[in-house]
Amino acid sequence: MEPEINPWSSNQSLDVEKFFSEFGIEPISQAIADLPELPYFFLRGIVLGHRDYGQIASAIRNRTPFHILTGFMPSGHPHLGHLMVMKEVVWHVQQGGNGYITIADREAHAVRGLSWEKCREYGKEYLACLYALGFEGTTYAQSRNDRLKDLAFEAATKVNFSELTAIYGFGPDTDLAHAESVITQVADILYPQIDRAPAPTLVPVGIDQDPHIRLTRGIAHKLRMFTVEERDGYISVRSKNAPDAALAAVHKAFRGSKKYEGHVDIKGAQCNDVKGKVREIELAHGGFGFFTPSSTYHIFMPGLTGGKMSSSIPESIISFYEPEAAVRKKVMSGITGGRMTLQEQKELGGEPDKCSLYMLNLFHMVSDDNVLLKIRKRCVSGEITCGQCKKETAERVVAFLKDFREKMDACTERIRV
Repeated sequence: MEPEINPWSSNQSLDVEKFFSEFGIEPISQAIADLPELPYFFLRGIVLGHRDYGQIASAIRNRTPFHILTGFMPSGHPHLGHLMVMKEVVWHVQQGGNGYITIADREAHAVRGLSWEKCREYGKEYLACLYALGFEGTTYAQSRNDRLKDLAFEAATKVNFSELTAIYGFGPDTDLAHAESVITQVADILYPQIDRAPAPTLVPVGIDQDPHIRLTRGIAHKLRMFTVEERDGYISVRSKNAPDAALAAVHKAFRGSKKYEGHVDIKGAQCNDVKGKVREIELAHGGFGFFTPSSTYHIFMPGLTGGKMSSSIPESIISFYEPEAAVRKKVMSGITGGRMTLQEQKELGGEPDKCSLYMLNLFHMVSDDNVLLKIRKRCVSGEITCGQCKKETAERVVAFLKDFREKMDACTERIRV
């Protein structure tokens, strides 16, 4: 069976609106409306969808605990295509989130066949990028985290191979290690809630990673002892194989509640208060009390050759330690939204939304919105040729990389993998 999307493919072509509609991903605009400040990746439409971001926005507004986690598969050198999710993590840490980064070396070893030593080498480069951006928090490699492995084993009790086949297209030839790497990613997403305490957890990802989010949300629900539902005039707390003592504790915690076989009904209480107390009872009786994780989705930064920017297509990426001459050559060879002839360019203008160089500026190279707007206007009016725009963009990229490399080099002593 073919999956609707493959998280490991370097050639993703998605109808975003159709994908969002099919899998219940909501536009981000309403969820962020009440945030005290908005970073550029929200304002420019780079991050455009979410699942349950409302609980993260509420935590930011109210200064209550939340976690922010993402992972990187160390299958090659990090490049500009990885920076957006890193910036999302750093911004949310700055808003009060507890930061977590996993180096997904088990995935790289199982899916890409990389040696453990190579995974460690690449993993250090990813962490250098994060620290250069200002990351503060917890980092770990999957292969060296025993608590994570135990959590992955527990999560694996709640999923069968048929479900993995439906989500990922696994078949008879799929290595068991590949399937295990998927369960390890589920554990990664839930890990902050056992390392600290249960709290809303955000995982910012590219659209191609949504299968992992859907699987984890389902498993997190299955690992709960209870469901709490608001009914007409009361709140129902229903057992999901919870110990009898835990159900009795729920009944005892709410004066006037009624206990039945497998559930407790509560009148005159707020649903959020009940959820909080039930979570405490779960934890006291050996449960996890997980919050269902949230996610945000950003569009792909296109590769310089078109399609997704991917390490498996060297010409499509700009990595952080490439020689200046190589960087300039790649930028000057990048696919643009220009017309077929110079005359058409002057008459019709360019198409910046189809231009890999404009997207470089949109994502990372131009921080000033007015400058970006000027670049766009010059393009669509035909005032500037693609050749001139490439030269200007190349200068920005070279300057950016020089500064960023210096910051990366200054962080080497902090890195532990």
